[in-house]
Amino acid sequence: MKKLLIPFIIFFATGTNAQTITIDRNEAIAGIIGNISTDSLKSYITKMVGFGTRHTLSSQTNPARGIGAARNYVFYKFKEFEKYAGGRLTSYIDTTMIVADGKRVDRNIILGNVMGVLKGTDANDKRVFIISGHLDSRNTNIMDSIGEAPGANDDASGVAAVIEAARVMSKIPMAATVIFVAVSGEEQGLLGSHYLATKAKAEKWEIGAMLNNDIVGSNNSNETNIINNTQVRVFSEGIPATADEKTAQRIRFLGLENESPSRQLARYVKEIGERYVDHIEVVLMYRPDRFLRGGDHIPFLKNGFTAVRITEMNENFNRQHQDLRTEDGIEYGDYIKYIDFDYLKKNTGVNVAVLANLASAPSQPQQPKMDTKELTNSSLLSWLPPVNGKVKGYNILIRETSSPVWQKKFFTTANSLRIPFSKDNYLFGVQAIGEDGNESGYVSF
Repeated sequence: MKKLLIPFIIFFATGTNAQTITIDRNEAIAGIIGNISTDSLKSYITKMVGFGTRHTLSSQTNPARGIGAARNYVFYKFKEFEKYAGGRLTSYIDTTMIVADGKRVDRNIILGNVMGVLKGTDANDKRVFIISGHLDSRNTNIMDSIGEAPGANDDASGVAAVIEAARVMSKIPMAATVIFVAVSGEEQGLLGSHYLATKAKAEKWEIGAMLNNDIVGSNNSNETNIINNTQVRVFSEGIPATADEKTAQRIRFLGLENESPSRQLARYVKEIGERYVDHIEVVLMYRPDRFLRGGDHIPFLKNGFTAVRITEMNENFNRQHQDLRTEDGIEYGDYIKYIDFDYLKKNTGVNVAVLANLASAPSQPQQPKMDTKELTNSSLLSWLPPVNGKVKGYNILIRETSSPVWQKKFFTTANSLRIPFSKDNYLFGVQAIGEDGNESGYVSF
C-alpha cells in the first residue's frame, strides 16, 4: 500500500514560530475513508426510522414495521456488499432465545444480532476486530413495543456507521478479520452484546478491539445549547473489570491505572482517527461509559476483551428515550431531522481508520519487559516480535505520567532499546510497524 505524506504548518500562540508536522496516511485507507457517503448514511437511517419502532419486543414478522423488518434490512445490506469482497464477506443473523425475566422482557423472544464477517487475507492471522451499533429503539416507557420510536440517533446512527463501514471496507484486503454487527436488545439490558461477548469468550475469539458506536450522529445539546460537530468522545475503562485483587494492587502500586488495554485502544482511536479524518478531535473520557450508564461494550469488558464506546460530544436528552410530543414549546423525540450527516460521516471515518489500520498492521509485540535490576536514569526496554504480520520495526512511545497521550516516539528495528528517560518520570509503550507502515496497537511496559 502506498503512503500519503501530508505536511502542514501549526502556528504556536506567539504567532512567530512554526513547526512542520508530517501526517503519514496510508493511501488505500485514506481512499476508503474518502468513499464514505453522507447520502448513504442518510439512506440507512431513513430506512430504519421508517420501520416505525425497532423495540426489541416489537413484531418480528411484519415486513414493514418492527425489529424483524429492521433486522432483515441490515442483513440484506450486508448481503449486497458481499459482491465487493471476493468471497471474504459472509452475512447472517445470529439468533438466540431470550427467556422472559419479569423485568424488561415480558415474554420469550428470539433475539437476533445481524453479523457481517469480513475474513482476513492471512489464514494464520486469527485476530478479530469488531464494530457495533444497536438496532433497537425505545420510548419513555421501556416496555412500550408499539408506539412510534424512530431512534434516529439512538442508535440508528451507530448502525448506519456500521453499515457504511462494511460497504467501504469490503473492497480492500486486510490481514485480520473485521466483524460488522448490529446488536439487538441494548435497551432491554445489553442482551445482544452479552450474548455475543459470552459466545466469543466460549469460542476463544482473539478479539483485538471492539468499537461500540452508540449515539454518534447529532451535534448539539439541550440545556447548554452547545453546537459542535468537531469533537467526539471515546470512553474507556481503567483497571480492567476482570482484574483480580493481586493484579489491581500491582496496577495501583506502579501507577498504571491509565495503562489498561482499553485506555491504550482509546489513545489509538485518538491518534489514528485524528490522523485520517480532518476537523475532528477525539476526546478521551477516563471512565467506562457516561456517568452511571452503560452500553454494548460493557459485556466485552466483563469477558476480558478490549473495548471502548464512541459517542457524540454533546448529547441532547430531549431526544433520548422520549415519546414523540411537544410540551411548552419543546419538541421531544429522536427524529431524523436532528441528525448532522456531515458529523456522522466524520465519526464513521474515525471507526474505519482505526479498524483498517489495526486489521492491516502486524499484531502487537509480545512480552514487553523493563529492566529493573539496577537504579538508573535511563530505561532498558525489550520485547518479542508479534505473532502475526511482517514487521519493519517498532515505535517506542513515551509520555509523562500526567499526560493522556503519547508525547514522543523512537523508531528501532531491534527488539530492545535503552532510552535516556527515567522510568520514575515516564510511562512507556511499544507498537509494531508493518512493511506498509501500518501500526499495531500499543502495549505497555
